[in-house]
Amino acid sequence: MRPSTFKRNVLATNIAILLGSVVSVGAIAADEVVVDDNIEKIEVRGMRASMKASVNEKRFSNSVVDAVTAEDIGKFPDGDVGESLGRIPGVAVSRQFGQGQGVSIRGASSSLTRTLLNGHTVASTGWYDQQAIDRSFNYSLLPSEMVGGIEIYKSSQADLPEGGVGGTVIVKTRKPLDLDANSLFLSAKGDYGTISEETDPELSGLYSWKNEEENFGFLLSGAYSETAYQRNGIESLIGWGEIVPTTFEQERERTAINGSFQYSPTDNLSFGLDIMSLDMKANNANTSLFVMFPDDKDQACEKRNSLGTCTFYRRDGNGANPGWAQTWARQASMDSNTYDFNFEYENDNFTLEGRVGNTKSEGGTDLTANYGFWLGTAADYAGTYDATGKIIKIDIANKNFTADDFGDQLSPAGWALKKQPNSDEETYAQFDFTIPADLGAITSFKTGIRYADHDVSTLTLPANVRSDIVAKDASAYYGGQVSSGAGFTLPKPKMDAMLRDAKAAIDGFSKDGAVYKSGYGTINEENLSLYLMANFEAEGMRGNFGLRYISTDASSDYYELQADGTYADELSTKKASYDDVLPSINIAFDVAPDVIIRTSASQVISRANYADMFASSALVGYSDGTAGNEVVNTGNIALEPFKATQADLGVEWYFSPDGLMGISYFIKDVSSFVTSSQTLNESIGIIDPDSGEDNWTVSGKKNGTGGKIQGFELQIQDGFDNGLGYSANYTFADSDAAAENYPDQVSVFSDSSKHTVNLVGYYEMNDFSARVAYNWRSEYMMRELPGFYGNRQHQDFGTLDLSASYNITDYLGITFEVVNLLEEDSVQLGVAPDDAEVKPELKGGYPAWSFEGEARYKLGVNLRF
Repeated sequence: MRPSTFKRNVLATNIAILLGSVVSVGAIAADEVVVDDNIEKIEVRGMRASMKASVNEKRFSNSVVDAVTAEDIGKFPDGDVGESLGRIPGVAVSRQFGQGQGVSIRGASSSLTRTLLNGHTVASTGWYDQQAIDRSFNYSLLPSEMVGGIEIYKSSQADLPEGGVGGTVIVKTRKPLDLDANSLFLSAKGDYGTISEETDPELSGLYSWKNEEENFGFLLSGAYSETAYQRNGIESLIGWGEIVPTTFEQERERTAINGSFQYSPTDNLSFGLDIMSLDMKANNANTSLFVMFPDDKDQACEKRNSLGTCTFYRRDGNGANPGWAQTWARQASMDSNTYDFNFEYENDNFTLEGRVGNTKSEGGTDLTANYGFWLGTAADYAGTYDATGKIIKIDIANKNFTADDFGDQLSPAGWALKKQPNSDEETYAQFDFTIPADLGAITSFKTGIRYADHDVSTLTLPANVRSDIVAKDASAYYGGQVSSGAGFTLPKPKMDAMLRDAKAAIDGFSKDGAVYKSGYGTINEENLSLYLMANFEAEGMRGNFGLRYISTDASSDYYELQADGTYADELSTKKASYDDVLPSINIAFDVAPDVIIRTSASQVISRANYADMFASSALVGYSDGTAGNEVVNTGNIALEPFKATQADLGVEWYFSPDGLMGISYFIKDVSSFVTSSQTLNESIGIIDPDSGEDNWTVSGKKNGTGGKIQGFELQIQDGFDNGLGYSANYTFADSDAAAENYPDQVSVFSDSSKHTVNLVGYYEMNDFSARVAYNWRSEYMMRELPGFYGNRQHQDFGTLDLSASYNITDYLGITFEVVNLLEEDSVQLGVAPDDAEVKPELKGGYPAWSFEGEARYKLGVNLRF
């Protein structure tokens, strides 16, 4: 018997035994069950009321659920949905590219968090060609003004869509029948960044209407923002002999439109239609200065770490190598469009609910171009390069460069011109059927079916380059200066001019050759799930238990990489399938009017990321102008999903209408695991044109041996009549994964911080409110192999955020927000041991990457009726 089967049978047996106990208790106490009609009804209008609503949602749930509630239209607790999630106990958020993006729950990777919008999937792709295609939702797409609330399920239950080993996040938008007729909200903000030093606009609005009978209504909302984002940092490429100050600039333009329609022809029947369009234009330019090691590196090196890697070297200003600079200019975008139709019919004998819909996303890079040049002279780089600390320090003769320091005229590099479109689409249908019951403690049965047909594709289309490209003076592509990492000032790229001339140099795109065939991949995945769940309630006890059956059929089309290093002319297809039964149980014991003991147990899965499932063998770094970064990455359509058996036990004390104190212990035993394998310096029969060598890093995907995550959560919050209130929580998550699961040989799960702390204090009285929030997490592993950034450890990270609002009149208010007031830096170290199959900058505590922290200030005005 397989271990996973054994665990499933044991858990199912335990549920059956417990079910017998529940029914017996219910038979004895059925006549004593009393429905509490005094549950507090909350009209959510202020910050304190918002926290009270979240507490009540947690208190009266049957599962382990936390919530975030917007206390009024446009008043979400944070300006970013991801940041609000980071205030929840057990939740840690990574803020990459300036916004809360990856959401990790209870020590599990962010890719193991399932995000649903109003209960259904949201298609999502990335805008950056260095980001893998995964199943997570990009929270930066969704404006917080559109969100009414969020539920975070840390335990599973049978009627919850599978996919969240860490947990499931359900984002809820507002509905017209829940609001007053003719509700109107308008907002305008100015957003200032301390690195970009630019002020950008944000606009949002909402209008909701319903008829006098309150059986038909519609809601329209929209948001628009422009953001000039800049990230300055230092990147270490020791394997190439370079340290790289870098500047990433992006012109973000986000548009979001939501339409919601509700119609209830009778008291028993209701229909809903939700349409959401999310769009982000994300053109960007990444300017890097490759500071070369001197010709005689051994003589110049004065200090080395324990692995022999040079950590301090000195240049004398002689030699032939100045600095090589380049700008990658990308025309990038992503969108997500969803159409969801839902209905509910209820009578005394049953309730039928259903939804059908389609969600589709397209993204990636529409054009990639590269402009490279020698910058300055060797004498400019005379000085010291110190990598003995966590951030590299560079002290050289000149760190200030302009376009006048270029060595040659410039033109778009033909080898770099390409586009990389991605698409993600799902068509789904779901039907749920609830039957009231009177079987001892069992109050109802719920059953349902869900089907989803999911398609993902990725392409790499190299350009057919014209032969008449004309080089231009540097001033055509650079004007002025821009700050960069390590205190450098670099020529500022003219992104529009770079993209314009890159387009002019292209005579169509090729659908042939190694680059196209290696970058071609498709996945079709059909998922079917069936479930049966019972809800029960007896004196002092309530909850649910059930089973969920899942079945998956997957296939991937690809061009096969042959033994001689060429690709087949015809497409091949690989297929795989798997199924499983996932039991779950949740029990809440009301041991006192204000004390709840809560426990749960379940088995959960998360399907492998799409980027890991493509059957193609992608050539990364092939003919890209840089030698030594060649990787062949082969996916695996037959990957089994992540699977975990999990349980938790918690006590909650609701000591006041606003107050909650709780402690929870949790454990996740991960039996099936998806990870990568990697071998350096392999010959595969393909010679890279730039290096002239057949020397590759060979990377693949496989199922690992799993591991265990266990820990506890502490939380307390309260509000007082004088307007003051607070919330504090701490999470300890000890994750242990077999070191052989990872090329870096570090035995912890990805994205898992051992310690997470959230502290929130607020004041609210009459027309004024203010809040200060501090979030801190200890170090965690970021794993992106075989991608450019690799596997490295992010150091502990804390952010201090402020917000305040004042109502000038009943209709007019002003707001002020600060995100990352302390401008916390992002510091990432290579911590792999000496024998790990990773590059030198990812080993021995070397300072692999660091990025300067940016504070963002927002001042806004809003109008509401």
